[in-house]
Amino acid sequence: MFSPRFHHHGSPILQRFPTVFTRNFRPSSRLWLPRSSVNITTKSTPETLRFRDELIRSTSPKSFSDRVRYPGIRNQILFFTFGSFVAYSVAAKLTNYDTSYWAQKLSLGSSIWIIGPPGSDQMRKARYFEYAKVMQNGLDKVRTTVESLPMMLKSFATWAYIYAAQPLVDAKEGRRVCWTIAAMNTGIWVLWQIPRLRPIMRTSFTHNPLSGKSYTMLTSTFSHKSFLHLLFNSMALTSFGSATCEYFIREQANSPLRMQESTIQYHLIAFLISAGLFSSLASHMISARITFPRLVSKITKTKIQPTTTQALSTSVKESIRPSLGVSGAIYSAVVVTALAYPQSEIALIFPPTPPIPIQWGVGALVTLDCIGVIRGWRLFNHYAHLGGVVFGVFYYAYGPEIWDFFRTINPMPYRSSSRSRSD
Repeated sequence: MFSPRFHHHGSPILQRFPTVFTRNFRPSSRLWLPRSSVNITTKSTPETLRFRDELIRSTSPKSFSDRVRYPGIRNQILFFTFGSFVAYSVAAKLTNYDTSYWAQKLSLGSSIWIIGPPGSDQMRKARYFEYAKVMQNGLDKVRTTVESLPMMLKSFATWAYIYAAQPLVDAKEGRRVCWTIAAMNTGIWVLWQIPRLRPIMRTSFTHNPLSGKSYTMLTSTFSHKSFLHLLFNSMALTSFGSATCEYFIREQANSPLRMQESTIQYHLIAFLISAGLFSSLASHMISARITFPRLVSKITKTKIQPTTTQALSTSVKESIRPSLGVSGAIYSAVVVTALAYPQSEIALIFPPTPPIPIQWGVGALVTLDCIGVIRGWRLFNHYAHLGGVVFGVFYYAYGPEIWDFFRTINPMPYRSSSRSRSD
């Protein structure tokens, strides 16, 4: 039998492949490893150190303040600027059209007016007579409609119409505009009372600085959730809004351009919209640039930094609340009235007070809001109130010139005389 023999040296296999098992191994100082001929340098170069630092910095977890997304203010500023420009442009154009219509109508179709082109006062009187005529036609329609009803029902229907229409006929135009805005606010308040609509009302008719929305600066101005809030704001708007209209009429008559004006309603609406937007913007900027960073800084200083959702879910709801209401625009009207008529007096219904000078009342309101800011009161939006005060002071100083500017860039379709005799 053939029996293979294995030899450690001199084997034919080993002789045929002599280099397979002939690699030399030398012991190292620590481990028995093959010694490589390539020299590996353990000292890192500055480039390597910089690369390692950047790698560690990029892979290290971000702090809480770095992970929080801060609310912006750019879109809100642009919305206020663009919204105010559009409001005044549309109001000036509508005022010019209405003035041109009545100037042409009175100049060509009536001989009862004094000689010369009609002034602003004559055009306002003509509009009033037209409005009274429309209300009288409405009464005639009511009587015709209830003609077949029993006498008691006919009397009640006629009395109800007269009871509702007579104050409108007796009131001045500015007061009627304020009543119309109050009626619109009441309609929005009714929507708040419907449970199914409350989620939509919270997101679309309140302005939350953390939502990133801009249009809610306008919708929240005419939104009221509480009936008492709606009632007090409507009463204040009616009083000071109509007084502001009288100031606008007086300044229009004393304007260097002496442009005729048949109606004041569009000017008042543009003023209230712009004042409401500015007060909302002031509150938004304070919340985004002061309140929110302080809240984040307070959370960052804690030993255990929670996640963004966990940290802001409770703290933000307590510190930054959504705002709503026309109070900011009312503050602007109050300030304009106080500066235009410093000798006038006011009396509060709640709490009942005797008549006091209007400047004392305005000073007390501003002081109360300043204390609310310092003490951190959260019942009212004090920053929005103070924003309305700032806008009122600004508009008292530059409002008439701004209104004349918008009227001049929107030419009137018909001009009887741009510098005719004033009222």
